[in-house]
Amino acid sequence: MQYSISKPNKVLEGKVVLPSSKSISNRVQIINALSYSFESIKNLSDCDDSKVMQKILLSNTNTFDVGHAGTSMRFLTAYLSKIVGEWTLAGSDRMKERPIGVLVDALNSLGAQISYLEKEGYPPLKIFGSNITGKEVELKGDTSSQYISALLLIAPTLESGLRIKLKGDIVSRSYIEMTLNIMEEFGVKSEFKGQEIYVAKQSYNCIPYTVEGDWSGASYWWSFMALAAEGKLYLDGLRRRSFQGDSGLVPVFEKLGVKTQFSKRGMFIEKKESDCKKLVFDFLQMPDLAQTFAVCSCLKGIPFHFKGLETLKIKETDRIYALITELGKLGYVLHEPAEGELAWDGERKEEDEKIVIETYHDHRMAMAFAPVAMLRDDVSIDDPEVVKKSYPNFWEQMQELGFTIKE
Repeated sequence: MQYSISKPNKVLEGKVVLPSSKSISNRVQIINALSYSFESIKNLSDCDDSKVMQKILLSNTNTFDVGHAGTSMRFLTAYLSKIVGEWTLAGSDRMKERPIGVLVDALNSLGAQISYLEKEGYPPLKIFGSNITGKEVELKGDTSSQYISALLLIAPTLESGLRIKLKGDIVSRSYIEMTLNIMEEFGVKSEFKGQEIYVAKQSYNCIPYTVEGDWSGASYWWSFMALAAEGKLYLDGLRRRSFQGDSGLVPVFEKLGVKTQFSKRGMFIEKKESDCKKLVFDFLQMPDLAQTFAVCSCLKGIPFHFKGLETLKIKETDRIYALITELGKLGYVLHEPAEGELAWDGERKEEDEKIVIETYHDHRMAMAFAPVAMLRDDVSIDDPEVVKKSYPNFWEQMQELGFTIKE
């Protein structure tokens, strides 16, 4: 399936009720399961990733398939390693290409019993859940923050607690801090000093919890606004003081021509003039927004040089390759100056005759390229339903704001 999208009226006005945070939803679900809590989780994300997590945690079988849900694969690997039983954890063909050896090695060093059913270092996994007694593990700081968060979520339930020593630069520190902040809301104390995180053995409190809106999903509306002729949108559901690292997008989009004004339940975003000549930014703490800013910057004709993208090649797809390839179809010549970097110096080439943006089973590719519709109506998005992974009603909300979407 393909969607051809356009916006006859280039003014963008209205209200958007944002989806709840997938990242927070999945962390809270694991915490609830570890605390055997029957308290409700309000505003739980209805995206595919969170539904998969919920289904597995409520299942009475011992064989699970997470599909494309990377967060679920990582968090459940750690969770099941300490739940007594024999478990099989599998996923999609793409999931079989996403490495998990760093997490498995860490868990096994702590006393877990996890083995590979196919390729060494990759899902599917065979997990023999048992009591984990180890108390210290060492990881590279530039590894996926989801590995670290997976370990932290089970840390207070381990016999001796857990100390994690991180070597080198710490990538996506904001996601680690978000995990620790959420754990603290459930009564678990921790110490994060320098390169070490320590969580003593303790119990999670059973509390009702309301999940806030998703800043990652919200980022696409800033991109739409940056490309609109004029407009003002109200985004409902975001906290000004958020645990989500992606909330750092506000000052960056200010440079690209979007003014943000906070209110009690959300915020207004409004088009303004931009005099940005080049966008230079380190996405170390919010790598999931690199696609949003790369597409938006190109469409606005603003050269850029992004750093801190080391983890983008092990996401739902190799996002560096995907951005270079798909923006190339639109005539933008991007390059990779060094590992973990992406740049566009303004170079253009001839566009493809027919432009169909491939999504590579990556929800963020679909949504990052959707704002192309603010400028042109000859671009189609392939496999648009992939947005269900994190933002199920994304296309419907676009239509409510005056976009035309045709299959």
